[in-house]
Parts: sequence; C-alpha cells; structure tokens
Amino acid sequence: MSSLFSDWLARQTAAPAENDAEQTTEAAPGSDVPTAAGESTAAGSAVAADSGTAASAKAAKTGRPRSGAEKVVLDTQLAAAIDIARTAITEVAGTAVVGEHLGTVAEATRLVTHYFVCTDPTYRGWRWVAVLARAPRAKKVTVCETALLPGPDALVAPEWVPWEERLEPGDMGPRDTLPKLDQDPNLQPGFQQTEDNAADNVDQIQNFEFGLGRERVLSSDGLSAAASRWAESDAGPDSEFASRAAGHCGSCGYLMPIAGSLRQKFGVCANAWSPFDGRVVGLESGCGAHSETDVRRPNNEPAEAVVDDYSGELEFQEG
Repeated sequence: MSSLFSDWLARQTAAPAENDAEQTTEAAPGSDVPTAAGESTAAGSAVAADSGTAASAKAAKTGRPRSGAEKVVLDTQLAAAIDIARTAITEVAGTAVVGEHLGTVAEATRLVTHYFVCTDPTYRGWRWVAVLARAPRAKKVTVCETALLPGPDALVAPEWVPWEERLEPGDMGPRDTLPKLDQDPNLQPGFQQTEDNAADNVDQIQNFEFGLGRERVLSSDGLSAAASRWAESDAGPDSEFASRAAGHCGSCGYLMPIAGSLRQKFGVCANAWSPFDGRVVGLESGCGAHSETDVRRPNNEPAEAVVDDYSGELEFQEG
C-alpha cells in the first residue's frame, strides 16, 4: 500500500470513534454532490487536526517542517466523485455488498477518502473505502486505493499473541514437551565433583541434616511416611508424567536438592513451566519441561529420488 494510505490506516486504528463523526460529511439522500461549498470547507477544517499526524510524518521525511496552522481543505472535485469511488469498489467486491455513501475525509491536499456501508452480514460494522486523488490543476480523478476496513463497532479478531507468550505455567499436559532453550536465563553451567583424596578436601564431605538449632526433627518413621506420600503422588516416579517424559528430574537443571537423607530420592522443582513447580519431585520422575530435552525437529532435507532401473526378467512362482 502507499505511504499515504498506510498513514491513514494507522490513524484510523488509533483514533477513537468520536473522531470519525467529526471528520466525515454526510451526503444528502439521492445526491452525489455536497450540498454547498461551505459544508465542504467545514468538513475539510474538521479533519485538519487529524491530518496533522500525516503532515508531520511527511515533513520529517522531506526535512521541511510544516506549519501547525496549515489547514487541509476538502477538494470539492474529489468529494463530488462519489460515483467514481463506488465504481472502483464494485469492480472488486460487486454491487450487492456496497451500501449507501457515508461521507468523505480530506486526508491531504487533493487526497480524499470516501466511505460506503458494507451490507455483507458477515462484516457487520465494516466500511468500504476508496481513496481518490488528482494532480494540481487537473480535472481527472485517480483511484489510489480501495479496501474494506473495520469501523468503530465492527467485529474483529482479538490481537494475536505468539505461542511462546500465550503459553503460561500450568498449561502443560502429560503429552506436551517444551522446546529446549540453549540460552535459558534461569540456568547456568553446572560443576562436576572430581575425585580428590586429600585429607583437607572438606568439599567432598556430604553434610546431611543434623537438626542444629531446632528442638525436634523428623524421626525415621516420619521420613518414611513423607517419602511414601511423595512417591505415590503425581510427581512420583510411577506417574503418567514420568512414564512419558524423555528425561528424569535427577538430570534436570531446574532440580533443587533438599537437605537430609531424602535428597538421595527427591528434590524440589524450580521450573515455572513445569506442572510441579515448587513441589517435591522424585529423582526418577519427569515431565516435558526438562531443561535438556527438546522437541522433535522436522527434517527439511529433500528425499532422495527412487528410480526403478531393473532390466532383468522376473520369475513368478505359485504357492
């Protein structure tokens, strides 16, 4: 589309419904010509404020600032060319869906947009538009653009949201797998413990929970009961998520170890996309939000051509 039409479309999207009423001039029933030149001048003055945006953008491209007091006057010859605008629209859409003339808008000097009602019931509230222009001191009217655009009360589709923004934590099911993020801001490189038999290497000492600072801690029965509950939950190793997962929680970067002896079987999930975020999970459990698993990538390589070049005789045997 032309830059003028793109600027007009941007203003129509941003302008509220009440601005349309100020910018349009109603055509008299059964007449294709404005009633008076004074009404045309008034209509051109009404749209001068909204045309200021396009004027400023054009001035920025040419480097010549335009005066804020400059008015855009509605071109009477273009405003009277209702039949030309209607013919241009009917050539594209047909006469059955083009209704009455709603009005005209002066977009710039010798550039006018005509509005028509769209009578198609599937496009309620939409309007046909035709943009007309003419050269200086020329009488020939030229059709620049025709389009079907939504009006203030038109039924339009909601704004499209990309898939990665539409998906929210908790939406993932047992059969879903998230794509792997190589540059995940929630993860950092891990470290592996190396063998070192030095006597002063205290980093290799496994510090379990000693219960320091608390009056009582879990007994062996309490630990066993907790482990049984966690293992039998939907975050345990025998759940549907675990059976369908490609990787276990024990190798996931989002696993947070817990203190005590239960760390050998359980940890805490810290993945916001996982259905078990903030819950205790078994090391043998899993889900589709594993940090190192990935979805199957489609093979875009073309298949090799298969040519039957056998030239020998075939022997058929019965039975």
